[in-house]
Amino acid sequence: MLAQNQRPEVGRHGFGSTLLRRRESGVRILLTAWGSRGDVEPLVGLAVELRKLGAQVRVCAPPDEEFRALLARVDVPLLPLGPTVRSVVAGTKPPTAEDAFRLAPALVAARFDTLAGAAEGSDVLLATGLMPAGARDVAEKLGIRYVYACFHILGLPSRHFPPGARPGRQSPADESDNRVLWEQDAQRVNALYGEALNRHRAAIGLPPVENVRDHVFTGRPWLAADATLCPSRGLTDLDVRQTGPWLLPDDRPLPEGLEAFLDAGPAPVYVGFGSMAAHAPEGIARVAVEACRAHGRRLVLGRGWADLAAVDDADDCFVVGEVNQQALFRRVAAVVHHGGAGTTTTAALAGAPQVVVPRIADQPHWAARVAELGLGRAHDDSTPTVDSLSAALDGALTAEIRARATAVAALIRTDGAAVAARTLLDGLDPEGSPGSA
Repeated sequence: MLAQNQRPEVGRHGFGSTLLRRRESGVRILLTAWGSRGDVEPLVGLAVELRKLGAQVRVCAPPDEEFRALLARVDVPLLPLGPTVRSVVAGTKPPTAEDAFRLAPALVAARFDTLAGAAEGSDVLLATGLMPAGARDVAEKLGIRYVYACFHILGLPSRHFPPGARPGRQSPADESDNRVLWEQDAQRVNALYGEALNRHRAAIGLPPVENVRDHVFTGRPWLAADATLCPSRGLTDLDVRQTGPWLLPDDRPLPEGLEAFLDAGPAPVYVGFGSMAAHAPEGIARVAVEACRAHGRRLVLGRGWADLAAVDDADDCFVVGEVNQQALFRRVAAVVHHGGAGTTTTAALAGAPQVVVPRIADQPHWAARVAELGLGRAHDDSTPTVDSLSAALDGALTAEIRARATAVAALIRTDGAAVAARTLLDGLDPEGSPGSA
């Protein structure tokens, strides 16, 4: 890493000579992620809290219109990074392993090219989302502090659980030693990102990295998740700093039509799968409608990236697009969703019973936690039928589950973004010089 006052040389990646600009303009923070809304919205919540403390904040994220609108709500411009997420995930079929091996080096290149300019003059670069290989390297070249943050512990090496699925050469089916499995996970990360990362590092005069995953994570990653929903103590080999979830307060009113629908009868069930597009369960709209009708319940259907729509003209289903889920979830009988970290936390904070239909990545983990905590039911199969979803709703729509969900809601901390903002700034001296993660 460069000495504190050393200026980086100008290179083909755009590393300029205005690093010391931060001494004149106060603390400057760059936040970056490439991933779904669940990866981007927490950064917006953190940006809000950082600005309250006087920091200048920039957010580098995918150029999807949804993310532009999200940042526009808090008057933070989006600095585009890589392709839109929709262009990658919203095809007729889920992305393949071949797609992943094309995307990984492209994102590495995008981070070197984009973050080099965006981080110029910053004091801290905080990265999250899909394996942000390249972010730490830009920070290293610029001589600024780097922080890696995640929203669950499933990707962090642990002797207590195996790694999740990742494209590449898979571990033998009979391998059960978690240490070995995590070593093989690191090899898969290297296969995806290693060549591109080290090629770009060499271009700016940095030595190669042997273990890309551990290099990205650092020895002390930050965990932006609630300790009740996602405990971490003793569960990973790394020194995790858990701040609580980075929530973006939402005071937008619900649409008039939705308000009228909610007022017109008993609390409906909400069903939505967020940014799951090709991964949304087949036929889920019809399954959801019929399962809710089997319980005599109306339905609020979240359109999401799968573009779900009403299946008939009956007046017991209301379709919503972008909406204030914090307000909506407080008024529904249950929330049926895919198990993303953000949706799980929002539903839990609202005290709403949940039915989680996990599809990919960390979603099975959140489904299991919902069931373990007594907040609702985990749907065993990723493609529900009318009968199976009806049975799950039968288990979630009880007074006992509602009472438990209400009790747990009171335990979830809501100041995680403020904690993280203070921690980021406390790591800098009064002049804004780099500190350790």
